Amino acid sequence: MEKIVKKHFVLVHGFCLGAWCWYKLVNLLQKIDHKVTALDLGASGINMKQLKEIVSITDYVQPLMDFMVSLPHDEKVILVGHSYGGLCISLAMEAFPQKISAAVFITAYMPNHKDPPALLIQEDLELAKMLIRPGKFFTEDMSKEGLLTQEKYGSVRRVYVLCHDDPVMEEEFQMYNIQKSPPHEVKYIAKAGHMVMISQPLKLSLCLQEIADNYH
Repeated sequence: MEKIVKKHFVLVHGFCLGAWCWYKLVNLLQKIDHKVTALDLGASGINMKQLKEIVSITDYVQPLMDFMVSLPHDEKVILVGHSYGGLCISLAMEAFPQKISAAVFITAYMPNHKDPPALLIQEDLELAKMLIRPGKFFTEDMSKEGLLTQEKYGSVRRVYVLCHDDPVMEEEFQMYNIQKSPPHEVKYIAKAGHMVMISQPLKLSLCLQEIADNYH
């Protein structure tokens, strides 16, 4: 029997969600002895911050940054970001590239190091139509030049998981992310919708296991 490479997965949810959304995936990964940490970002899930206290992207991603600081110097994790969580893990990649063996973007915003991350939000026309309070996407914070660099963000190996039948991050827009910032690998999950961790948890767990095997 082939030996399973044990990894530490850090799961970062999208906007208006929380660590709870990963519950099926957490169970599947733990069953094969992976270590899994599902985080609540600022004012999300059971995080104690109130929404009115989250005034910047720094406030929003602080739980992720604090967690990365707490990791032992010799431990590397696989960062997994869903939807808007792709932008959040990008900031962690820039700050802690030496602590990340791979970054996985699941039907997510995946910026390149040349353009401000907010450019992706501005170019997502379908999402823009749905936004009532676009400021809550921290577009001003994410519009700053030099947030991501080739030397740090660009040094982390990236995998994009493209989800078919996603009405939120439509396939065309997912492909746009991939073309603008080509990752090391692209994986596909059929009949996934946007909440793939709930609709297709087994397929997603197998996908992450393959990544664990290939990115050390």
